[in-house]
Parts: sequence; C-alpha cells; structure tokens
Amino acid sequence: MNILKLPIFYFLFIASWANAGEWNQHRGPFFNNQADESIRSESWLKSIDSLMWKTETPLGFSSFTTEKDQAFTLVAEEDEDGLMREICISLNLRNGKRNWSTLLGIMDYKAGGGNSGAPDNKGGDGPRSTPSVQDGKVWVYDSDMKLYCLSAKDGKLLWKVDVLKQHQGINPRWENASSPLIWKNLVVIYGGGSGQSFLAFDKDSGSLRWKSGSELATHATPIIAKIHDLEQIIFFCQSGLVSLNPANGKEIWRQKFPYKVSTAASPVIADNLIYCSAGYGVGAGLYQISKKGAKFQSREVWRKPNDMFNHWSTPIYYDGHLYGMFSFKKYGNGPLQCVELKSGKIKWSQDGFGPGNVILTGENLLALADNGELALVEAQSKSYRELGRRKVVSGKCWSTPIISNGLVLARSTEEAACLRVR
Repeated sequence: MNILKLPIFYFLFIASWANAGEWNQHRGPFFNNQADESIRSESWLKSIDSLMWKTETPLGFSSFTTEKDQAFTLVAEEDEDGLMREICISLNLRNGKRNWSTLLGIMDYKAGGGNSGAPDNKGGDGPRSTPSVQDGKVWVYDSDMKLYCLSAKDGKLLWKVDVLKQHQGINPRWENASSPLIWKNLVVIYGGGSGQSFLAFDKDSGSLRWKSGSELATHATPIIAKIHDLEQIIFFCQSGLVSLNPANGKEIWRQKFPYKVSTAASPVIADNLIYCSAGYGVGAGLYQISKKGAKFQSREVWRKPNDMFNHWSTPIYYDGHLYGMFSFKKYGNGPLQCVELKSGKIKWSQDGFGPGNVILTGENLLALADNGELALVEAQSKSYRELGRRKVVSGKCWSTPIISNGLVLARSTEEAACLRVR
C-alpha cells in the first residue's frame, strides 16, 4: 500500500482537519470520497487472512469514521420496553470490540413516519447520519436533529444543541440523514427554520457562531470545496444548490434545482464545475461556476431530467469522469457506471451493485454493493475492469466503505467487517 501522490494543496487543505490516513468525516478527508491511500493490488480480497474481525452493527445506514485506534458509527438497538434507541458506538480497530455506546434518543417507528420502512430492500430502519471526529471529539447529528459533541475517549456528552427546539428546525421526511461538517473551529449543519436554516457552532463549546438562510434541508450532507480559490460550503437544499462563506454564513451563489420527495446524494465538485443528482424523476445536472470581480454566478452546462439518478449514492470525480452507482430503486442490480462529466455520456455500465457506494483509492475504485460484496475496480473510462470481489458482510449495505491506515471498513444493517490491505 502506497500513499497516493496528490497535489500539495490537497494536503495543505486537509492538514488542519484530519491526520493523514484517517477517515474523519462522512465523505472522507478531502470531502469527496477520495482516500489519501492507494490500493494497488486485489490480493487482500482473495486472502482469508486479511479479515481482522466482524462485529454486529444492527440497523441503520451510517458509515464509519476513524481516529487513531477507534472507528465510529451509529446503530439502532431495541431496549427492554421494545423501544428503538439510536446509539453512537466506538469500536476498537484492532479487534472490533465496543469501547463505548452512547444513547442519543428514541427513534420513531410509527407506520409511515420517522425512519420506518419495509424489512426488505424497499426501505429500511435506523440512523443514516455519520459521525465526524477530530482531536478526541465526536460530533453526531441524529435523526431527530439533535447535534451532540461526545468525548472520543469514553462517549460522554460534552454539549448538545436541539435544532428542532432551539432553532425552529424543520425535519425532512424520513428524518435527518445529513452528517455534521467540520471546518476549522466550526461544526456546520442545516435544518433550522426561517433565517437560521444554516447553522455553525463552535466545535469545542457548542456556542452559536453564525446562522443564515431560509431554506428547507434535504438528506444530503454539505461539502467543503475551493472554487476560483475561494473556500465555500455547498448545501444541496430543496431549492437547489446554495454556496456559503464558511467564516460567516453569507451566501456566495445559488443554483435552482428541482426537488421531489428526497434529495440524498451530495454534490460533486470538479474545479469550477458542480454536478448534482436526485431520484424520484429529478435526474442530474452539471453547472459551471464563474467569477467576475467578487461576484459568482452559476450557469447550466447540461441537464438530464429523469435520468442519471444518484438516489443516495454520491459518485466520485476522477480524471474527467464520474464513477458511482447510478440507479433508482434497482435494489440488487443497479449498475456501477463511468460517466464523462462534461457531456453526461455513459462510457461503461456494469449491473449488480444496487444503491451501494464507492470511494477512490489511488487509481482504483473500492465499491460496496448493496448485497455486501466488496469489489476493486479500475478507475478508467475505456471499459469495466474488475480486479477482485469478495462477500464481506451479510445484510443490506447502503453505507460507504472506507479505508483508514491500511484498514478497509464496511458495514450493513447487520454487521461490520474490517480487512487489512497488504
């Protein structure tokens, strides 16, 4: 395993946020599902000795994040009274045993509301948000729009903000699935009411630093990006894309985009281009961000209504192309595709992945199918070339696999697995 050779500004960008080799937030250290580690061989997938441990991770589609020798995710467990509890857990990366479990709240499973869903692949129960971690602290934005700061050492509560009560929050259908975003000394979320849709808190004390906007939140996690040398937070709201200055919450630019039922995949940045997609007939679009003086503007490059769906699987951008799971409710058989970004043309398509998720590790893709199969695929546009595949977990996999210091972590609604890359 070798460190991916990336431009130096990427490492400067990450330096204040995460330690090299760690996956500290939902979309990774670069906010784009790209690792700072490169997997060059599939031998670890074929070796039975590469499996370090398995452990139970009941319910939910939360992904893993890591810091030092710990991995963090959210699960749901039934208590003695039959109530479903949303819980943040810390696992020991060496053996998979729980270091601690912290109760967040009771989840609503009434028919047709909360996180309720069918027991088959047409839906699912449990938390969808992923914890963020830095410098011994863990931030969790739960289903009920409560933002927690926990001690990574023992899971004890350091501070909490109830967005529904304190900021007139408006929870989307099926409740919150977006993850907290850490930028410098701030933790940023959205979901508040009029005039306070976007919220930034001091990551150590929990005090409010700024609030802005009157937008309705979706299930999509916001991202940090540099466009025309200006760092900005981009939210995928019900009105479309909204870019803010992370220092003060002031709007930089916006782009209208349709909303129906749910938007869950994050936007994807490629220099001054931004791609976004949603299900339920919405489809995808590509927009170019320009700057004249201090003013930013967005214009449409192409738009594909009712096509190129990313239901909740955010693709990655690499070498002029998008790679990811493009389908809507094609459970078990939706394709992994390569799409030319500037034209929206499909270069290749391989069925059998469903609404899983993919990350980039050097020049290869690590793709987790929704049936628990992990595949290593070349990130090149000529044709689909699979290097190796292995069934790593049972259950439904709608979460994102990660790599952290040579360890690959994947989870389902039933269990998690840790494999060592050699």
